[in-house]
Amino acid sequence: MPSTDPRPRLPETATGPPPAGPATAGHRTGDEVRPGPGPGAEATPVALAALLGDQGLGLRHVAGGTGAEVYGVHASEMADPSPYLLGGELLLTAGQELGPDPGAHAGYVARLAAAGVAALGFGVAPVHEVVPEGLVRACAAQGLPLVEVPAGTPFTAVARAVWRLMAEARTRELRRVTEAQQALASAAARPDPVPSVLRRLSATLDGWSAVYLPEGPQPGGTGAPEPPVAPGTRGGAGVPSGPGLSALPDASGTTGGPAGAPAASGFRPGGGRYGRAVHAAGNVPGDEVVAALEVLVARVASGAVATAGETVAGAHLAAYALGSPGGAGSAAPEARTGRGAGAPRAVLGIASPRRRAGDRTVAGVAAVLLTLLTARPATGGTEAAALVRLLLGASAADALGPGTRTVVHARGGGDPAALAGALGTALYAADGPYVRLLTDQPPAPQPGWRLGVSAPAGPDGLAVADAQAARALERAESARTPLARHTDTGLAGLVGAAEARAHAEALLGPLGPALRDTLRGWLAHHGSWDRTAAALGVHRNTVRQRVARAAALLGRDLDDADTRMELWFALRTASGVGGHLEPGAGDVGGVTGP
Repeated sequence: MPSTDPRPRLPETATGPPPAGPATAGHRTGDEVRPGPGPGAEATPVALAALLGDQGLGLRHVAGGTGAEVYGVHASEMADPSPYLLGGELLLTAGQELGPDPGAHAGYVARLAAAGVAALGFGVAPVHEVVPEGLVRACAAQGLPLVEVPAGTPFTAVARAVWRLMAEARTRELRRVTEAQQALASAAARPDPVPSVLRRLSATLDGWSAVYLPEGPQPGGTGAPEPPVAPGTRGGAGVPSGPGLSALPDASGTTGGPAGAPAASGFRPGGGRYGRAVHAAGNVPGDEVVAALEVLVARVASGAVATAGETVAGAHLAAYALGSPGGAGSAAPEARTGRGAGAPRAVLGIASPRRRAGDRTVAGVAAVLLTLLTARPATGGTEAAALVRLLLGASAADALGPGTRTVVHARGGGDPAALAGALGTALYAADGPYVRLLTDQPPAPQPGWRLGVSAPAGPDGLAVADAQAARALERAESARTPLARHTDTGLAGLVGAAEARAHAEALLGPLGPALRDTLRGWLAHHGSWDRTAAALGVHRNTVRQRVARAAALLGRDLDDADTRMELWFALRTASGVGGHLEPGAGDVGGVTGP
């Protein structure tokens, strides 16, 4: 028999702030329902066990496991709320649409499990005095945690408890990330920085990490291909081993890592050998996990993506690019000579048995540090020779030689020298409001920077490219995007959008909308009164009167070609470049007034 309940009925809505958790259906493992991975920033989930431990709520675990993680709270009385769920929610319901049919209960729970719901909270009043037995059996069969919400606990109190626990978890996460950042920075300052950073990263993530370099001659090497290593062969310190391999030189030019620590070879994703893990640390995973990680590493190294992730055999895998293709971190010599536009790059590979909030941030910090530590110091030979030739009277074309280059304008809070290394160039100037760089490598977004990139230009076109990069940086900053490229062509590409709009408004200020439309139509039809009148849907005398009025207000001679060109450019800018006239635009029913 239905009972009364002081709790207010909740509408079909999420309670509290919108969850930042998963946006895909979840995955159930054992007695734990886990939400699927969502895009963007990592969410900070709340353990269902912590919510059950809140004595003030009085929640009671009825069925399913208690290991679920909750990313949000949603209240619904719909028979099928799954279209409105993101996954990872604690769904609260009083069962208003649930009748006594156990089959209906099973279908309801199956839909929730398929939508990735983390747990179901059932209020025992006002509709049901106890949790229906059919619902209990269905949740147990699906492994979906079922929690009883007592009559004295409002759903809002449950939601507030979740957000409070989330805030506390977020604080712990930020503290952990901060401590990890400090530890990684300290490791990078050690005499063996690359191995030290990897050891600290592996300890923080409780996993395995390695730096992979592309195949190619290494400094001091012969350039001959190395013999492959049998899969699964590994040396000490958790590093795969192989014959005739060299370790990665650090910034001082010496081999980092403890003496005798072997490097790795035999990297065979997709049947083709890509590179080698020159440094690694942590607990070495199984062959299946290592092979899957190498496939991710090869994909990132190719430049197709900057990061990649996957879950294989219970291990969470991630690969991070260390610099741009052919830029910082690239060991291939052709990448430093302009011949390697698609040259592979060094990659950080990570395998960890679990994924916690903040792990992605920690890995990103390690990737930035390793990008700087693995960058090959530029010799400056080519750039120095070009400067000498320029100072001795050569033209820019003779000094730089053949080929095109790209001008990059950058603004950010990072180290300009590190940015130059990441973009594969030693030519940069940081003495202005932004950093200006000249590179023969295709620029890619860089953490902590906003970049404006010009079109490729020869030596004689670098001044124009510099202006293009400046305007591209303005667009990147206004759009809040990491990188913007020059795309405009023709006259519009020679003037910045803000400057063009300001000039247009100053020039056309005396003209109202009707006069602007008429003048633009008249110019578009090469001064033809009849065709302009037909396009605007007015009498030809109206066109004459308006054009004469516009000339008087502007104080310009409309028979002058330069004046017409300037007005046409201003009118196109004011109305949007590429706009066009439609019959009757700017006029209503043949009104002939000015």
